[in-house]
Amino acid sequence: MQAALFYIFAALALVCGFLVVANPFSRNPVTSAMCLVLTLVWLAGLFVLLEAFFLGAVQILIYAGAVMVLFLFVIMLLDLRAEERRRLKRLGLVGGGLVAAALAVLLRGVIHEAAPAAAAPPAVEGTTEALGRLLFTRYLLPFEAVSVLLLVAMVGVVLLSKKELK
Repeated sequence: MQAALFYIFAALALVCGFLVVANPFSRNPVTSAMCLVLTLVWLAGLFVLLEAFFLGAVQILIYAGAVMVLFLFVIMLLDLRAEERRRLKRLGLVGGGLVAAALAVLLRGVIHEAAPAAAAPPAVEGTTEALGRLLFTRYLLPFEAVSVLLLVAMVGVVLLSKKELK
């Protein structure tokens, strides 16, 4: 059952990831953002299947929740019109295809050269409680700096997208 769920979640994550980049059904950026939310949900399902429950929960709470809300605010505040959206260019598609093919060749070479090793699963080095204590004691300043940076970015987006009253 676990193998079947893995293949289902992986296939859905790949399909939704493709729809984020090249959605043939809609050119609306909100649709792409919603497909990205679905991709993140399927990835969280993969984490749960790998028994990484904390990573699955963080994937949903932080990425699918907070970061995607920020993305949607930016998309909706910018209010792009259809004629202002970027058009697909053939050179960009060809270049992207070449880069993807080169990465596939490199990945195939790395997988081919890697020797299968029957190693024991890694030992658990810490708990969620230890991570929380470390985050809010030793790394409190960087944590707060990132939160202030995100707040400043959101205020900047609001100010940049604000229309002037005449």
